[in-house]
Order: sequence, then C-alpha cells, then structure tokens
Amino acid sequence: MPWSNQNGGGGGPWGGGGNGGGNNNQGPWGKGPQPPRGGGNPPDLEELIRRGQDRLRQAIPGGGGGGGAGGGKLIVGLVALGLIGLWLTQSIYTVQPDERGVELRFGQPKDEVSQPGLHMILWPLETVEIARIVEREMSTGGSSRTGSSDGLMLSGDQNIVDVEFKLLYAVSDPKAFLFNLAAPEDTLRQVAESAMREVVGRRPAQDIFRDNREVIAAEVQTIIQTVMDGFPSGIEINQVSIEDAAPPREVADAFDEVQRAEQDEDRFVEEANQYANQKLGQARGEAAQLREEASAYKDRVVNEATGEAGRFLSVYEEYAKAPEVTRSRLYLETLEKVLGGSEKVIIGQDGGGSGVIPYLPLPEIRKNAGDTN
Repeated sequence: MPWSNQNGGGGGPWGGGGNGGGNNNQGPWGKGPQPPRGGGNPPDLEELIRRGQDRLRQAIPGGGGGGGAGGGKLIVGLVALGLIGLWLTQSIYTVQPDERGVELRFGQPKDEVSQPGLHMILWPLETVEIARIVEREMSTGGSSRTGSSDGLMLSGDQNIVDVEFKLLYAVSDPKAFLFNLAAPEDTLRQVAESAMREVVGRRPAQDIFRDNREVIAAEVQTIIQTVMDGFPSGIEINQVSIEDAAPPREVADAFDEVQRAEQDEDRFVEEANQYANQKLGQARGEAAQLREEASAYKDRVVNEATGEAGRFLSVYEEYAKAPEVTRSRLYLETLEKVLGGSEKVIIGQDGGGSGVIPYLPLPEIRKNAGDTN
C-alpha cells in the first residue's frame, strides 16, 4: 500500500510511525484521531436505572428509603397503586337517571338491572353495558326531501305515494334491547318501513293523502309493536305519526290537477246540495202552510156546522113550544131577507089593490140621482 512504511520504521503520509516514531497516530496537524466525547464505551443501562431511582427518591418526601432493595419495593408499591387505581376506575360506574345498566359476569348478563346511581362490579370478571331508556324519535321516508327512494310506496289502487312518518319509541327492557338484537335501531327502521308499505298497499292513495291518516298510523303502530315483541327487542312504540304524504315529483303537477278537479267536484256537489236543501226547505214550508190552512178551514167549517146545528136545534125547541108563532116569525124573517133589496112595493089584497104594482119608479129615480151627482 502507498501509505505503509516501506522501510519498516515509517508511519503514515504525515510522518507518523508505527513503533519507532515519537508522533505516533498523529494527523497532518499534529493530532491523531480523537475518541468520542464522553468516553468510548456506550451508556450503562444499570447506571441509568440507578440515576432514575435516585431522582425518584429525591422527589418523594423522606427520600423513599435507601439502598437497592428499598428502591425496588417502592417501584413495586407504585405499580400496585396504579393497578388498584385502574381496577377502581373500571369497577365503579354511574348510571344516569335516563339510563339503565346490565352487568355481565364472564360475558353472561345478570337478571337484575342497575337503577340510577353508583354501582360497583368485580372487573375484569364482570363488565357493564348501559342503555338509554329516554323516549327517542326516528324519522323515515320522505324521498323528495332526502333524495332516496325509501319513502316511495305502492298503494292499493296502483298509485305511487311518497310517505314520510316518524316514530316515538323507548326502551322498556334494557337487557333485551342490548343483547337480543345486534342493531335494534336499524331493525326497528326496517320493520317500520315494511309495516307502512304493508298498510299503504292495502288502501287507496286517497286514504293516505287526506282521509284516514290517523287510522293508518294506528294500524302501523300495532304491526310494528307486534313484530318487535316477537324477537323480543325490548322496544316500546309510543306513537306513529304520518308527517307528509305526496306523489312523486315526476307526477306532482298531474296529481295537483286531479286534486283541483276533485275539489271542484266537491264544490259543485256542495252547491247542488245547498240548492236542493233550499228548495226542499221551501217546499216543506209551503206544504206545512197548506196543511195549517186546511186544518184551520176544517176547524172553521166544523165549527160553523156545529153552530148551525145548535141554532137549528134551539129554533126547533122554540118551535115545538109554540108552532104557530114560530112559523109566522120564521116566515116574516125569511120574507124580510128575500125582499129586503127589492125595488118594488107590494100591497096586500086586503088594501083594495090588485096585487103587485109599481108604486114609484124608484130605480129610475135613484139612477137619475146618481147621474146628477
């Protein structure tokens, strides 16, 4: 090599020798390779542990004891305290007023349910699952609002309707809610949609649009509760309300035209009913008036006939008492009625006359008097 001493006593290219030079392992500037700062040996792990124990004893009041054995005990004690704290945090739990807890021992749920308050379990042998029992709301459907096709349903008269409805439900059995179904809320949503489709499919579209929403909602609630109880799911359905029902957007204009036509039909029918009721009431009033008049006429004629009969009977009674006098009086009264308006003067034969003769031209006199006036 070019750097080796060919004479056996040289050094490097800067005059350094092997065994015979006085500048052994020197560089070109009089210094050789320098060792790493802090010594050439790597850090001692035991030394680092010892220094850490010393610092820990200085931080703890009283120095934490002395010697290596005392430091080991301190570390064991701290580890034990940490484990105890971890066990306490995992073993003690709190149940809020709107929650219920179900404890599990070796993964098997217990029969009792934890009520609101502070409770303790033997962790890790026991664990706890918390279920909220407060009433919750679930909305589904409404394709025009959400952009999905979940709310599109086929009615009984082969029409497509877009139904949006809500559920109000609560957890009645926390144990069944937590462990009988993997996803109880997703199951509830699917059951609700299926029940609504079933009920809507049995009825015409007009029922879901206007007429029988309350009846449909009650029927859907019954079906959902029956299905959820069959699992059982621990869910109680409090209310089902249909928020909106409308045709799909593609046929909304045509449906509005049909609705307006139906409204016009209802209006015309109502006006015809009003006219018919008016005429019928008027006819009934006239009929009642005629009946009243006929009844009054009947009563008047009957009363007159009764009065005439009574008068005749009274006259007959007087006639029976004095026939000649009564006969003469009746004769004279009859002549008075008959001849009361006569224009002639009748003179009896016993007065020397020859019968009925005009005594004075009374009609002509009265006529002339009327013309003069």
